[in-house]
Amino acid sequence: MTAFSMPCWKSAIAKLLRGWALVWLGLLACAMAQAQTNADVTQLRAERAGNEVFVSATVAFELPNAVEEALLKGVPVYFLAEAELYYDRWYWYDKRISSAQRQLRLAYQPLTRRWRVNISSGLGNDNAQGLALNQSYESLVQAMAAVKQISQWKVADLGEADLTAKIKTEFRFRLDLAQLPRPFQIGAIGQSEWDISASARTPLRTEGLR
Repeated sequence: MTAFSMPCWKSAIAKLLRGWALVWLGLLACAMAQAQTNADVTQLRAERAGNEVFVSATVAFELPNAVEEALLKGVPVYFLAEAELYYDRWYWYDKRISSAQRQLRLAYQPLTRRWRVNISSGLGNDNAQGLALNQSYESLVQAMAAVKQISQWKVADLGEADLTAKIKTEFRFRLDLAQLPRPFQIGAIGQSEWDISASARTPLRTEGLR
């Protein structure tokens, strides 16, 4: 019976430890990259004024370098905000009452060196509002402030809803990769820098807007 020598045993242990260290470093790098591009809904408010529901939200995130570089090359990026209202039912699945979407298009204009934000509503939602808003900004910081802040967005009309029931609002925000040019879509798939998304829920405030 042949016994392993002490140097060989130590070498095997060292290789195993190095292998595990590389794995953990890779996982840590992925986690750090994800943390850098992760978004967070820092404020969310859903209020009812009569039968109409308005949502206000603030989303916090830093624009990754890859996304900013694409913008500077003239590639517009699209963010999608979604709001859904549900009956909050403890005895069964929550029942969806209404849904709405808002698209925010961010683009850089090299000739004027200005940033432009186009906001449109009614994309595939149940309560199309037909809203369109275009605004130009001197800097990317100003433009991003407009993208991250949603104020009194009308998302529903509860004319036929049971207003005595508990209603909750789910808000989602993400970078819409489907709107990118095809080459960028392929390059962005699986890349954490392009994964910007956040969501939150809040009860519907029934006292209405003041």
